[in-house]
Amino acid sequence: MRKVRLGSPKIDAMSLRVAVVGAGPAGVYAADILTKSDVDVSIDLFEQLPAPYGLVRYGVAPDHPRIKGIVTALQKVLDKPQVRFFGNVQYGIDLKLDDLRQFYDAVIFSTGASTDRALDIPGIELPGSFGAADFVSWYDGHPDVPREWPLTAEKVAVLGVGNVALDVARILAKTADELLVTEIPANVYEGLRTSPVTDVHVFGRRGPAQAKFTPLELRELDHSPNVEVIVHAEGIEFDEASMAAIRSNKQVEMIVKTLQEWAIRDVGNRPRRLHLHFLEAPAEVLGDEHVTGLRTERMELDGTGNVRGTGEFTDWDVQAVYRAVGYLSTHLADIPFDHQSGTVPHAAGRVLDLDEVPMPGVYVTGWIKRGPIGLIGHTKGDALETITSLLEDELPPAPFRSPEAIVQFLEQRAIPFTTNEGWLKLDAHEVALGAAEGRERIKVVDRDEMTRVSRS
Repeated sequence: MRKVRLGSPKIDAMSLRVAVVGAGPAGVYAADILTKSDVDVSIDLFEQLPAPYGLVRYGVAPDHPRIKGIVTALQKVLDKPQVRFFGNVQYGIDLKLDDLRQFYDAVIFSTGASTDRALDIPGIELPGSFGAADFVSWYDGHPDVPREWPLTAEKVAVLGVGNVALDVARILAKTADELLVTEIPANVYEGLRTSPVTDVHVFGRRGPAQAKFTPLELRELDHSPNVEVIVHAEGIEFDEASMAAIRSNKQVEMIVKTLQEWAIRDVGNRPRRLHLHFLEAPAEVLGDEHVTGLRTERMELDGTGNVRGTGEFTDWDVQAVYRAVGYLSTHLADIPFDHQSGTVPHAAGRVLDLDEVPMPGVYVTGWIKRGPIGLIGHTKGDALETITSLLEDELPPAPFRSPEAIVQFLEQRAIPFTTNEGWLKLDAHEVALGAAEGRERIKVVDRDEMTRVSRS
């Protein structure tokens, strides 16, 4: 048994062996912090997809190149000699917690949140009602979702006023040709090209000072030459808590100022329109066999920044509804899960069993630890807390500590895993596909093709 700390000298000649399940930002940041400690450590990152980066690759809108610049920093971690990447390996199917404990002194789960949180209103399950996460996965070329998306609606409702809601609204409203300069795959371009959409309505149940998107996301809505952004002035209201937020928070002030300016400007004649409605809470999705409308209830601020219903309802003519009310993590095999919060019970990153006792050598970080809140950068502080706990704990050494032992295990199970070197091949392949068409990159969608290129 040995106890190690951040900044402590090496305890002995035997390196600390750590498995990280999930190679998105949370898992990569955890690996990075471990490599910067004074402990002799080796880290293996396991990812169910053939490529790394999680929601940076499969959750960020393709017209956000600045945000995707974080890939450069993440790749520097994967290139470190202490770190290995094993892609196309699914936890719970290809290997389980008991398997990992055979090869690693500690296991960190950083599997994030990639499914849609439910919205309990009548009609939400009608055909034509979608979760935003599913749509994001489609337009980002996730290998495990259908290649086609039913873009048949002329008028669409998006429920929610976070960054994901604005991403979804912007992608729906833009023309396909505007997005052709990005890495969108051919099937996504073809789907968007035939979309008949004319109006996208975004609904928020609270006021503009309570919106969850960032000023940058908001301003980007107005950059398209084909999309007229219309802020409906009846929702631009403030209470005491709203005014306090505006005075104390620069971002809130910028958001409110932009919305107020847009609410009073003249409406132009761009061919598509993106409407922003505040103080309108979704009450019911209308329709019998398919979405034919959305009913909202007019809300009013109560002085605290929260809202109450007025009993005044409006029916909106829309043929599709997208709910962007939050992401949700999924239950992982062999470890406890709080289904209400969508997180793993923990104490400072130490996973707790059903008796609220820490499971030896098992940790959690990222959205599956704290819930899907905060931007990508917030995961750094989260990972630091978890790694600090790990390095303070007494960890019994794993039985099979050779770095090659896990490779033999995967090969014996005939799992076609990918590596960092393989990812770099796939990365170069996608860049070459893009160059042939004058684009920066074209993303490969098919899992088998991703794996074949990576293992070639």
